[in-house]
Amino acid sequence: MELRQLNYFVAIAEEQSFTRAAERLWVAQPGLSTQIRRLESELGVRLFERRPRGVDLTDAGELFLERARKAVAAAALARSTGDDLRAGRVGTIRLGIVTGAGWPLVGTLLGRFGRDRPDVELTVVESYAGTLLRDLHDGRLDAVLAPSMFASTEFLRVPVGETQWLVLAGPDHRLAGSAGPVAADELDGEAVVVTSHRDGAAYDRVVAETLADLGVTPELRPGGPGPALFGGVVCGEAIALTTTPVVAVGGMVVRPLDTGRAVEFALLSLDQTPAPAIEEFIGAAEAVGAPARPLLRAVA
Repeated sequence: MELRQLNYFVAIAEEQSFTRAAERLWVAQPGLSTQIRRLESELGVRLFERRPRGVDLTDAGELFLERARKAVAAAALARSTGDDLRAGRVGTIRLGIVTGAGWPLVGTLLGRFGRDRPDVELTVVESYAGTLLRDLHDGRLDAVLAPSMFASTEFLRVPVGETQWLVLAGPDHRLAGSAGPVAADELDGEAVVVTSHRDGAAYDRVVAETLADLGVTPELRPGGPGPALFGGVVCGEAIALTTTPVVAVGGMVVRPLDTGRAVEFALLSLDQTPAPAIEEFIGAAEAVGAPARPLLRAVA
């Protein structure tokens, strides 16, 4: 059974005429008739009742039409695979998101891309920057969304937007009682959570350097593993620095840190000529970050 035979059969069934089907398909009617005879012989059933002014489907033909249409549609879909892949409409993306310092607009990006490209399978992995960048280098990830300062020169870096450092404080902490930016001198004597993990070294270093630039000498305190990183903040034992309010759970209060400096985020990839689906994702990230947005001043 050949795909052209199915196309011929569907055309004849819809036109109810060999002559009109031949004209529609731009084929000679004798050839059309020959292919249908071969199809009926292979199936072992008669598909059409020949009439003086056309044809009617037999009961077997009615059943076969339903299945033939599905087969023709499936073949058309299969033929479009190359076009869809080249256009980035289908494919897979493995994306890494950094623990502790995430882009505030990542939720908007993932939601918009999922709506615009529903046939692209997007897998998101959240971990320490060191883990993600190693996985990116080794090909286990396609892209990593992280502060630009975390990246090395081996990666292709596409800036997507800026944000500022935020201070996380537990609901009973003294810094939770006020609104507005936190001044540098308010952090004196505070314990500040860091990962103390070798793969979290980039985040730990940037936190320490940011506070040092503000003239603050903090007590850097190891946080919990993974999602428990800011557990000590919830309990009021320490504060933390982050770049996204999304991590504020358990009643934590978020206030901007008055540094006057922005943190640039970028989408990092290894391939200088990324796959079309990755290119589409990069474009979506740039579009989400493109509108001019004022830096976050206060989060209730």
